Amino acid sequence: MANVSSQLEHLQSKYVGTGHADTSKFEWLQNQHRDTYALYLGHGSLLSYFAIAENESVGRVRFNMLEVWRHRSLIAPC
Repeated sequence: MANVSSQLEHLQSKYVGTGHADTSKFEWLQNQHRDTYALYLGHGSLLSYFAIAENESVGRVRFNMLEVWRHRSLIAPC
């Protein structure tokens, strides 16, 4: 069990999104949102899918996602 625990601690120190024992719900959700937007922006086929669904250009969808991402990163928990 100690080996699994040390492996988990190593992963948590190496990757930001994995969290740790003191991670708040807000931090965890913020990491989830950041990773989700990064996935959407990093895969052109997903951007194309959203652009077709929203009847917008791919560039406009990318811009809107970046704006939402930027504004969410500025919001702090109350």
